[in-house]
Amino acid sequence: MKIRRSGGAEAPPYETGLRGLTVAAIAVLASAALAAHHSFAMYDQSITYVFTGVVERLNPDGAHMQIAFVPLNEKRDALVRDAEGKPATWLVEMGGSAAMAREGITVASFARGTVFSVGLAPLRNGQRGGARVDGLFQCPQGKPPAAGKHCDSVEGATPHGEGKLAAATATWKP
Repeated sequence: MKIRRSGGAEAPPYETGLRGLTVAAIAVLASAALAAHHSFAMYDQSITYVFTGVVERLNPDGAHMQIAFVPLNEKRDALVRDAEGKPATWLVEMGGSAAMAREGITVASFARGTVFSVGLAPLRNGQRGGARVDGLFQCPQGKPPAAGKHCDSVEGATPHGEGKLAAATATWKP
């Protein structure tokens, strides 16, 4: 196949090669930018916290859905509070809204007050947030788990995503 210039003249071989190199360079740079955007370097993947908490809000962003939640205490009868007595809100970041909707995680299904359990790799900077690890389980309405347990132990719990609830490798303390 011969490459032609806009006036109809045939392009010399060195121009054709340059175009190919330019296209390849752009593709490499674009994929590097995409990889950097989806890097998990900001998360400490050597640590997995497992929380059972109550949804405050769901941010249905196209790139990364986030659930803001407040963990329940070990007795599962009160919200965890910080040193100032305010609810200790966490954010769990997941895939995009379309992918999460395929897993059954939507604004409607995770309304404020929903109790769920999730494993996450925490942010390295110490802020209360992290990336979801493995499956997520939603407790049936009005049925929180027993003390020290998570939603995956409650009869009638709904699994979301693939796999079991992650195993905790550490425990977060407010």
